[in-house]
Amino acid sequence: MDADSSSPGWLLFLAQLPSRPSSARVALWRRLRAAGATTMVNGAWVLPDTDTHTAFFEQLREVILGQGGTGFILNIPDSAPEVDEMIVQRFQADRAREYDEFAERCTAFLDEIGKETGAGKYTFAEMEEGEQDLEKLARWLAKIHARDFFPDEHRQQSAAMMARCRNALDGFSQAVYIAEGVQDAADDVTRD
Repeated sequence: MDADSSSPGWLLFLAQLPSRPSSARVALWRRLRAAGATTMVNGAWVLPDTDTHTAFFEQLREVILGQGGTGFILNIPDSAPEVDEMIVQRFQADRAREYDEFAERCTAFLDEIGKETGAGKYTFAEMEEGEQDLEKLARWLAKIHARDFFPDEHRQQSAAMMARCRNALDGFSQAVYIAEGVQDAADDVTRD
C-alpha cells in the first residue's frame, strides 16, 4: 500500500472454541487459511472488507456457535496507515511462504523432467504423469492467486515459473511423440 492509499477496510474475526475436540479448532484454522485470512494474534483473524468475506465469516461464526464456541465479526472501516501497512505485510508474508513452496515444487517438477529427458525415458506414461503433476501445480497456483489480496513480485515470479514448467513439459511431450512414432522430428522443426 502507498501512503496515499486510503484504508481498504478490514473484517476482524475473533473466535474461541472449546478445547475438546481439537479437530474443530484445526478445521476452523484450515478454512481460515484456505480463504486467505491472516492472523493478528491467537484467535484473531483478518480479511479485507468485502461482501464475500463478510458472508464467509458469518458462516464460520454460525458453525462455531453450533460447536459451543464464541465468535465475533468486527468491521474496521478505517485504521491508521501504519496498521494497514502491517496487516498488508502479514498477508504478503503468508502468500510469500506459499509462493516459495510452490517454487520448490516447480523446481522438483523441472528436475524430474530433466531426469527423464537425461535417461531418454520418453514414454506416454511419463508424459501423462507430467501432465497430471502440471495440472496439480496449476490448480495450486490458482488457489494461491485467489487469496493473494495484495500481490507483489512473488505473483509474477510464480507465473514465470509455471510457464517454465509448461514449456519443459511441452518439449518433453514432443520428444515422446517422436520416440513413440506419433510425430516425425521433421514435423516438429517445420512447426517452429
